[in-house]
Amino acid sequence: MGVFDKCGNFTRAREAVAAGIYPYFKVIEENLGPEVVIGGRKVIMTGSNNYLGLSTHPKVKEAAIEAIKRYGTTCSGSRYLNGTLTLHTELEGRLADFLGKEAALVFSTGFQTNQGTIAPLVARGEVIYCDRENHASIVDGCRLSFGDTKKFKHNDISDLNEMLSADRDVDGKLIIVDGVFSMSGDISDLRSIVPLAKRFGAALMVDDAHGIGVLGKNGRGTAEYLNVEDDIDLIMGTFSKSFASLGGVIAGKEEVIHYVKHFSRALIFSASIPPANVAAVLASLEIIREEPQRREKLLQNGRKMREGFKSLGFRVNEGITPIVPVFIGEEDKTFLLCKELLDEGIFATPIISPAVPPDQALIRTSYMATHTDSQLNRVLEVFEKLGKKFGVI
Repeated sequence: MGVFDKCGNFTRAREAVAAGIYPYFKVIEENLGPEVVIGGRKVIMTGSNNYLGLSTHPKVKEAAIEAIKRYGTTCSGSRYLNGTLTLHTELEGRLADFLGKEAALVFSTGFQTNQGTIAPLVARGEVIYCDRENHASIVDGCRLSFGDTKKFKHNDISDLNEMLSADRDVDGKLIIVDGVFSMSGDISDLRSIVPLAKRFGAALMVDDAHGIGVLGKNGRGTAEYLNVEDDIDLIMGTFSKSFASLGGVIAGKEEVIHYVKHFSRALIFSASIPPANVAAVLASLEIIREEPQRREKLLQNGRKMREGFKSLGFRVNEGITPIVPVFIGEEDKTFLLCKELLDEGIFATPIISPAVPPDQALIRTSYMATHTDSQLNRVLEVFEKLGKKFGVI
């Protein structure tokens, strides 16, 4: 059986199932925004990236329904061949304008966006400088490129500087960072990275999947928040977070986007985003532009929970984003805590190695603009009860 031996030898998940603590692939029967239905009962959702709460917004749902009526359920082909609709080109134009770039290109998933952008852009003899905590899609995009990849310590500008200094003679250099890091909620130190990129002639790409719609006066993301928008060469975003849909976008200079469009295997050989998903993004973009109070409420909820956890004695990261990781340490304890949280009506997400270093397991909580104070207070109440029970606080 050779190639399949590893499958039978993988017992970790089955053991967790048998012990009643397996936390993944939970079946959600109904999505009510800040609450979902699991096992026939409502629970408070603190594990979603639906930051602005738009996945259940009437305008977003209606836009998706109308798109199905006009275009059907699928394009049945790639953007390259028969799968480009007026909706796709309209969305690309609006996103380019929103992000302040010359052009934008829409992919079928966020994961494909990073893969499909990095791989064709970086050739042999060129180098990618990648933050060690970058998303897996960036890591895979680097692997698929023909260039070399060097990983610098998380948000460590000195380490990045040393790598760039050692590669002064390299012509093609690309620095890639997350704007907001998905597990920790940390914000990339773009104000320090931008001068380095300029000094060493490196291009700079920011994956702002968790920043667009969340940060900045206009919701344009981390670069706007840090006032370095004009210094970012490529901005990547996903639609499964603030945009309440599915897909991704890369935005930058027109000639770069044109090149990616014609050399990206992830784009050329994948079916395009279905009409309903594109229409949902268009509707969400309008709401992001017109309702800044959603971002204000979202960040307010994030502050409330971060301060609430700290006051109870939990260890959490400092920051401003609505991603609030609660550090537990032991994997089994993290699994048990999440199981009992769900028993108490709180859905939270356990994060273990390799997503985080061994023995640094955490519960990744994330919040929405639509969470109410009473829901958030209930979350803190349950965490306090279980934190004491498990000796975390």
